[in-house]
This record gives sequence, structure tokens and C-alpha cells, in this order.
Amino acid sequence: MDVTPPRVRRFSSAIGDDAIRFGDKILIAPALDKEAGRSMSAYTSFFSAGARADLPASYAEVWVVLSGALRVGAGSDAVTVDAGDFVHVPEQSAGVVEALEDTTMVCVSVPAH
Repeated sequence: MDVTPPRVRRFSSAIGDDAIRFGDKILIAPALDKEAGRSMSAYTSFFSAGARADLPASYAEVWVVLSGALRVGAGSDAVTVDAGDFVHVPEQSAGVVEALEDTTMVCVSVPAH
């Protein structure tokens, strides 16, 4: 049986025409899906200032904020992350993510979804 070895791949954080829209304020541009990433997936997200989304998910994520600022979490446990910061969002985290300004981030999820 011939197995193709894994290879290094390059992705852009640009939001292209293939982005998936969530309402009118959130765009998701897939980069690495379950098939290619096996145990993880990755994508770029753009949140317009004021955009909000619920956090609970059945997978853990690490977000790297490329530009802008977000408030993530619930109540007094919420944190603010700025450009250059990253945040770990465990599976089933309570709360919301809110864009304090136009924000672009890269998200890596484990397991892949």
C-alpha cells in the first residue's frame, strides 16, 4: 500500500471570495480542513467591530490575533486580546467573543472539524 507522506503547506491569512459569512459581521476563510489536517483544522476569521458570537464548541481552539482586539469569555473571567496576542479557548467555554474593533485572527482547532 502506497501512503503519501505528510508535507509542509503554506496558507495566507487573507480573507478571499471563498469566505463563509456568518451574518453581516463575521467571515471565516478555511485553510486546513479535517481531510488535510487530520487531527486539526485551521482558518482565518474576520470580525467587524461590534460582532459577537457564542463560544461553546465541542472542540478546543487557539486564536492568534493578527490585527484588532477581542473580548473573549464570560463576565469577570473574560479577557481582552490584542494584535500579537493568542488565546486558548477550551471546548465548551462559556461566554462570547466580541470584536472591540475590526479584527483578523487565525484559529487552530483540535480535533479537526
